[in-house]
Amino acid sequence: MALSNPIRIDDGVYASAKAAAPAMDRSAAQQVSHWARIGREIERSREIPHREIADVLNGEAHYDDLDDPRAQAIVRASWAEQMKQWRETLDLEAEFVAKGLPYAELDESGEAVIHEPAGQTAAPGS
Repeated sequence: MALSNPIRIDDGVYASAKAAAPAMDRSAAQQVSHWARIGREIERSREIPHREIADVLNGEAHYDDLDDPRAQAIVRASWAEQMKQWRETLDLEAEFVAKGLPYAELDESGEAVIHEPAGQTAAPGS
């Protein structure tokens, strides 16, 4: 039986693991462990340029300079995950309301609805 040690991980990583785990029939902890093993193997690989990938993800190199399609795929997957986590934290309605700004959105029928700062809703063209 494998021993486990408690560690602290980023809330976003845990949330992503918790969301991904059921599809793979794993717990969140098992998913994080799986991802850690994958990362270890990528870093050990002589075929995947992990330093170049890290440089792109850290903003120290350009994506277009990656020649290896596998490295490009890893970077795109990382960016997609980062964007997903960022989008989950957005609450633009709350931001606009807090700043007293109007905003517009589409209702269920696809019609534009304008929300005024005072909380009043105005129909387009009225």
